[in-house]
Amino acid sequence: MTTVDLGDYGPDFTANPYPYYARLRESGPVHEVRVAGGDPFWLIVGHEAARAALVDPRLSKSPSVVGAMMLDEQVIGPNLLVVDPPDHTRLRRLVAREFTGRRVEALRPRVQQITDELLDAMPSHGRGDLVDALAFPLPIIVICELLGVPAADRDRFRTWSNEVVAPSGPQAEVDAIHTLARYLDELIEDKRCAGPTDDLLSALIRARAEDDDRLSAPELRALAYLLLIAGHETTVNLISNGVRALLTHPDQLAALRADFSLLDGAVEEMLRYDGPVETGTVRFAAQPVPAGDRVIPVGATVLVGLAAGDRDPSRYPAPDTFDIKRDTRGHLAFGHGIHFCLGAPLARLEARTAIRALLERCPDLALDPSGGPLDWLPGMLIRGVRRLPVRW
Repeated sequence: MTTVDLGDYGPDFTANPYPYYARLRESGPVHEVRVAGGDPFWLIVGHEAARAALVDPRLSKSPSVVGAMMLDEQVIGPNLLVVDPPDHTRLRRLVAREFTGRRVEALRPRVQQITDELLDAMPSHGRGDLVDALAFPLPIIVICELLGVPAADRDRFRTWSNEVVAPSGPQAEVDAIHTLARYLDELIEDKRCAGPTDDLLSALIRARAEDDDRLSAPELRALAYLLLIAGHETTVNLISNGVRALLTHPDQLAALRADFSLLDGAVEEMLRYDGPVETGTVRFAAQPVPAGDRVIPVGATVLVGLAAGDRDPSRYPAPDTFDIKRDTRGHLAFGHGIHFCLGAPLARLEARTAIRALLERCPDLALDPSGGPLDWLPGMLIRGVRRLPVRW
């Protein structure tokens, strides 16, 4: 079976990869592919195969199994996305002790307040970029306040974060990661010197397990890096992709406006239909892994197609239909298994709050065709647009 070059599909693959994933899935759930003539990797596009891969210990998150190290791990330190048990178990336990459901629930009034203030500040002329007005600032303010990042640093952080998740070029990504490492070192040192506060980063600095285990300096820096980036980038695109889905499906928008008890299910369908993470971060085959009628060889790089799996007709009937009343149980938007997104409750809280308030405050909300064509984020990690022109 030949290697599929996804680059042959052109820019349409970035704008709408789902028909291409469907075409691949017709001939099997797993394929060897490459992007624009780069090195080959294995892409999983079927729901059942993706769900199995996400819990298969033979698919390691640590590049050390192939004698490599990710750039962010090398510069910043080992985070939850590049380690396996027992290291992953230890790190996640220490973070989970502080990043609790109670802490997230306590943010609910503040999330509502920030949302209301952002909507109050939207231009009076009734049109603008929803990413810039709401989808970006809400989660970045929330995660920065949660971690204790100064407000004055948010715009700089946005620039660095964009270069990490959707880099404009190899050197820009390198520069952003090095800059973030220096910034986080300074931020952590400032918090150590300032004494106890109630933000999450200060709590992680103090965190100890029952056996007196605690985070090392590189581990602390890496976890702060992961929480800051993952804590806002996914939610930015959950909100903007979700609103775009509603505005392009007026029947579903009308149903939600008529009955906000459908909101929780609507957000889950937004996650399934066009979620913010297109593929999980890379895995590496530590052993041969049978998948479908193929065998992923030792040493291979593997991407699990979360978005592709969530459009698999064997799991979801009429998967290309956006239906806010659908049973979305089992969707993969936040992953599955031990690497299931730690911040999923916070992302759901922010999305539900933002979308309900937006629809209540803006009864005439619609896409603005005068805003020009959509500018899709490059790459296969984050699924979304840089701008979402709307009028209200």
